[in-house]
Amino acid sequence: MPNLLVTGKSGRMGQAVLEAAAHANVHVAATHDTGEDLIAAITKANCAIDFTIHSFTTTLVEAALKHNVRLVIGTTGHTDEERAIIHEAARSIPIVYAANYSVGVNTLFWLTRQAARILTQDRFDIEVTEMHHKHKIDAPSGTARRLLEILNEETGTSYQNDVAHGRMGNIGPRKPREIGMHTLRGGDVVGDHTVLFAADGERVELTHKASSRLTFAAGAVRAARWLQDQPVGLYDMQDVLGLV
Repeated sequence: MPNLLVTGKSGRMGQAVLEAAAHANVHVAATHDTGEDLIAAITKANCAIDFTIHSFTTTLVEAALKHNVRLVIGTTGHTDEERAIIHEAARSIPIVYAANYSVGVNTLFWLTRQAARILTQDRFDIEVTEMHHKHKIDAPSGTARRLLEILNEETGTSYQNDVAHGRMGNIGPRKPREIGMHTLRGGDVVGDHTVLFAADGERVELTHKASSRLTFAAGAVRAARWLQDQPVGLYDMQDVLGLV
């Protein structure tokens, strides 16, 4: 059973993780917030769950490596350099690093991969939309980025060359291998994601809507429990749920 460190304890996700841990009877050994002593907190735990900001990741990873603490990272918006640090750390400690910890969203990931194999780009155009609350600072969301990665993998396209982030002006007809990405922000929306496959005469839409942060928090606590029995390596929620 993990002894958890919950970072960002005063944030919305930090509070949700604390509630989810209590519901799952998982012990929270320590918490941390900005300005507090991270080392004093992390030495009390054997697994940390982090939903804070991407710039904190390097500090957390360094502390986890020093004290041999497993990591569940739910923070999004990492730079390429920060992602590389996570991947390198996973050579020494077990880490679950996922764009989304919801069971439903991970089912959406799986369904999107299967749909992209069937609804091929020679007939179907692909668009992705996401909406979150007005306080979210990264765009597109980490979940949308993961959906795009899956679509890029299955279609042989690239994020840099084939993803169109919104459209404006006289842009001409849609490019055959283009994948549209549209970001909406407003209100208190926890997270909505849709992958749309549109062909002449028919359209398929795969949608997930989250109404509570507890969905993500409960998944992260589940990942922390699962991680206790895993060897060194980098995992995501698909591994936790046995969808790979």
